Amino acid sequence: MQIYEQKKLNYYSSESEEYHYKNQSLSVEEFVKVCSLYDVISFDIFDTLIFRPMDVPSDMFYLIGERLGISDYKNIRIYAEYDARIKCKEKYNHTEINLLDIYEHLKDEVGIDYKEGMKVEEDIELSLCFANPFMKKVWDELQKRGKRIVITSDMYLPLSTIEKMLHKNGYDGYEKLYLSNEYSKSKADGTLYKEVINDNPNALIIHIGDNNNSDIKMANKNGIKALLYPNVNHNISIYRSEDMSYIIGSAYRGIVSNYIYNGLNTYSMEYEYGFIYGGIFVLGYCHFIHEYCKHNAIDRILFLSRDGDTLMKAYISIYPEEEDNCNYVYWSRKCATKLMASFDKHDYYRRFIFHKVNQGYTIEEILSSMELDELIYEIDNNATGFKTTDKLTDKNAPLLKGLIESNWTMVENTYDPQHNAAKKYYKDILKDVNKIVAIDIGWAGSGALSLAYLMKHKWDIPVQLTGILAGTNTMYNAEPDATEPFLQSGKLVSYLYSQSHNRDLLKKHDPAKDYNVFWELLLSSPTPQFVGFYEEKPNLRFGDYDDNIEGIKEIQRGILDYINEYTDRFGSPIDGTFKYMYNISGRDAYA
Repeated sequence: MQIYEQKKLNYYSSESEEYHYKNQSLSVEEFVKVCSLYDVISFDIFDTLIFRPMDVPSDMFYLIGERLGISDYKNIRIYAEYDARIKCKEKYNHTEINLLDIYEHLKDEVGIDYKEGMKVEEDIELSLCFANPFMKKVWDELQKRGKRIVITSDMYLPLSTIEKMLHKNGYDGYEKLYLSNEYSKSKADGTLYKEVINDNPNALIIHIGDNNNSDIKMANKNGIKALLYPNVNHNISIYRSEDMSYIIGSAYRGIVSNYIYNGLNTYSMEYEYGFIYGGIFVLGYCHFIHEYCKHNAIDRILFLSRDGDTLMKAYISIYPEEEDNCNYVYWSRKCATKLMASFDKHDYYRRFIFHKVNQGYTIEEILSSMELDELIYEIDNNATGFKTTDKLTDKNAPLLKGLIESNWTMVENTYDPQHNAAKKYYKDILKDVNKIVAIDIGWAGSGALSLAYLMKHKWDIPVQLTGILAGTNTMYNAEPDATEPFLQSGKLVSYLYSQSHNRDLLKKHDPAKDYNVFWELLLSSPTPQFVGFYEEKPNLRFGDYDDNIEGIKEIQRGILDYINEYTDRFGSPIDGTFKYMYNISGRDAYA
């Protein structure tokens, strides 16, 4: 199979921990301590005081082009800036242009009104750029100490726009803003620093920035001490996936880098697993669910335990207005297998018996897990050909199945009260609704399909249920096509991949390599396993907790923090200006 890209990921520490180890002076306290020795502190703007939510600055031009309705705008805009700088160099012997110079060229290239184009670019930069939380703390602390602050930046955006941007993000109280297009001088050649020095004679000045040449080398060359703030995007090529669509990929990498590498905090490996890998998946999956429900007039969303725990929390945080239409409901493979016993004996025996042969389980343990304890007495007191203390093997498994078959009335009597309890539970939840969806991670869709079958054929709950899965069985499963009819008919739908879309992922996703486990770990829940429904108290019964509950909580927290960060950057998915940024394909979420 083709491999698109390979990344060597950390396995001994989190990315943020490694980053801080390599940059031990990267702390608010250390920056403030160093800067406090100087009379005047100069800050760079972009990638220092201010972040963009994209990993490459020019990717903002995609969003500007979308607003203007111009195809290939990013490349046209890049060339227009390059051309404007060349002309400026020829005419004035410097390259410090402003936004008007760029749009003077663009109006001839694409025929847009230059005032409209400039306004759109300024508006989008203002709406999306945000304060670097690390530098905001440094700035605030230096202001508390009464330090003099100036800002020095090579930038084509107008002075008025930069002033608005700084004010919007809480950067007030600076003495002066040195902007290259205002002075026709730059940091890159050192001439802009001379202006700072001339305005502050005899002052000790330090400049903070992320560019090794313009912020560090040229500042030092012109007599200004420099303090490097490592660019947060430097590790993208090492760790982040590039095999993503242009815009969503840029936003994903930008948000992860700005958050993980800004220097303010370190995070656990579990937290980063959730934030870096789970966040975009859960965000995209929730939007997929929302769009399906909107277009199909769904009345109620059932998030099946336990994978649905994180998903429902995320969904409500993204779509709070839909909280009343969401229910976290109890369901599990074990519960479904018991209640479907009379309707799907093949699966019943497969899951409880034949999947467990030759694995060290005793007959007694198997029957206890099936809640058929009466048969333990039957075996111990009758000639059945095996004992309850015997290990389950491929030899005695058919004998055990035969014994259960011969006592099937007892099996039905055991599970009938559980049916009654389950029916009451779901009838109370689904009162006065017609169309519902059941949300699960995957993979065969048995959770949703069993619910749909029981509601129709056993519990008399008149609803139309569709199962929504993150992913399906693949070519590596023993039954790769088990649920294909339901995917084809639409009774099941899949987000990440299926036989009919993203087939490269279908061919890559191998449960034997623990791919299912990786995804299930992202949606793990700090709640106990659900055992089943019962008429006698307690009506809902639970089993063991998973290992590493605190780690699971960290994964969940990382996922929810990514979603909060994304919504902070791009606004509402319902009526926000950038609501299209929530159209995250399954292919991008998987990458």
